[in-house]
Amino acid sequence: MYKNSDIYNTDAFTKLKEIPDHSVDLILTDPPYNLSAYSTGNMKFSWRKEINNDLAQWDKKDLNPADLKEDFMRVIKPTGNIFVFCSYNLIGKWHEVFDPLFDTFQFFVWHKSNPIPKFRKAGFLNSCELIVCMWNKGHTWNFGKQNEMHNFFESPICMSPERIKEPNHPTQKPVKLLSHLLKIASAENDTILDPFMGLGSTGVAALANNRKFIGIEIEENYFNSAKKRLDSLAIESLPFQGVSRCVCY
Repeated sequence: MYKNSDIYNTDAFTKLKEIPDHSVDLILTDPPYNLSAYSTGNMKFSWRKEINNDLAQWDKKDLNPADLKEDFMRVIKPTGNIFVFCSYNLIGKWHEVFDPLFDTFQFFVWHKSNPIPKFRKAGFLNSCELIVCMWNKGHTWNFGKQNEMHNFFESPICMSPERIKEPNHPTQKPVKLLSHLLKIASAENDTILDPFMGLGSTGVAALANNRKFIGIEIEENYFNSAKKRLDSLAIESLPFQGVSRCVCY
């Protein structure tokens, strides 16, 4: 069994309750945004390939940050950090729930250098994504230079060959961005938790940077793709070989 990765094909809200107290150094996750009500599906054009703008079935669930509060606070270490991708419609809710619980609640901006275009030019490009960041005094923090302390990171969205085409995940995050975040907010051999792991990008970043990874994903097709990616990374890139330990429910 691959000792640095435990992944589970089950519901995050159930599995979180089984994770031991104060066992996680960094929660780095990209949960549903509750934006499905605003989605009009893929954008189709007569003169080019349609643009994937459809949201998965999981985004139709009404995620409330308050539902994660108890387990997030229980599993995170006193020196740990919590980084959560969110959208404009949820940042206030995350702040309302978690700001009273931490010494610091800030946000980080991912600027996409190649966002989905707006051919009709009827509004701003959706070129920025928010990440809420929470920690207490004494937390793990790895900065060497002032220019590494910006709450801003610019990179392209996932493109080939990183982009997984089947199954397609509309919100797949680039490993470059996730690596930047976890190298700042955790140390080598720390445990990284992603309870909404999707295609396993956080796990890829964690293992590539010598961290341990716990991932939870309810959708079987995403889970299988994540397992394949992590197994491939373990065999091809890491000094210790083996397969990810997974549990399917």
